[in-house]
Amino acid sequence: MDLLGLLNINQLAVALSKLNMFPYFDAAHYIVSVMSLREQPGALDVSRRSPFACWFSAMLYCFGGAVLSGIIMAEAPIEPLANSTNILFASLMWSVHQFNNSPHPIRLVLTAMKEVTRTWKVMGGVTQASRKYKDSLFVMIAVGWAKGAGGGLMSNFEQLVRGIWKPETNELLKMTYPTKVTLIGSVLFSLQQCQYLPIQRPQLMLLYTVFTVINKTRMMLLGSSFSLLAVVESTLYQVLFARPVSCSPLTNQSNSSSEVKSTSCVTNGSTPPHEQDKKKNE
Repeated sequence: MDLLGLLNINQLAVALSKLNMFPYFDAAHYIVSVMSLREQPGALDVSRRSPFACWFSAMLYCFGGAVLSGIIMAEAPIEPLANSTNILFASLMWSVHQFNNSPHPIRLVLTAMKEVTRTWKVMGGVTQASRKYKDSLFVMIAVGWAKGAGGGLMSNFEQLVRGIWKPETNELLKMTYPTKVTLIGSVLFSLQQCQYLPIQRPQLMLLYTVFTVINKTRMMLLGSSFSLLAVVESTLYQVLFARPVSCSPLTNQSNSSSEVKSTSCVTNGSTPPHEQDKKKNE
């Protein structure tokens, strides 16, 4: 990547890769996660009926990636609870922002900081998988995806904690933007880890972070759910999954085949069965 070197971005990329997420960026992640939970239907009612269930749901939002990646790696899912500092810190953010909404400009900054933490979570999951399963590309992708988007992927379990069961909202069936962009990041970092992508890790971290922050900020400022991934998704769908116009369903194929058989009987000089029955009755 000589272009990045000419633009003096290498130093910025290295400085970004050494950035510490605790406490400011982690706090932004916890606050935005709690605010996202408050926006779920019935979340405020649960907080009044059962504060413990509300707190447990908030912890799943905050540490769902660590829990899900631990399950995939055959590790204890309660391992995130071993870090008492993070649990207490997330609980403090939950108690402060449980009944308060941050102004839109502040939330914009916090969301941008949360997108920065997404890069570290995905990269951490890929690195964790590479230590145990070397050169296993798909394992790295799965763990990195779970680490970065575990809160969304575990949404059905989190809903059960609040007494709600909506299987049609499965994240695999209807992927949200965070889940999609995390999957893309996991693929990129896994390819870089396996040396299939000719780019250094700090540079990839910088490019991915800039993309996620700018795209998420644009979506919030415009108040639109349209993302740049929609064009790529539409193209891939048309190329890989769209059914050609000439190909018809099985029912139409069976009907057309029966019509072809009947017409072939007529052209060969033979009488179709239903015509033969008419002649017998006559």
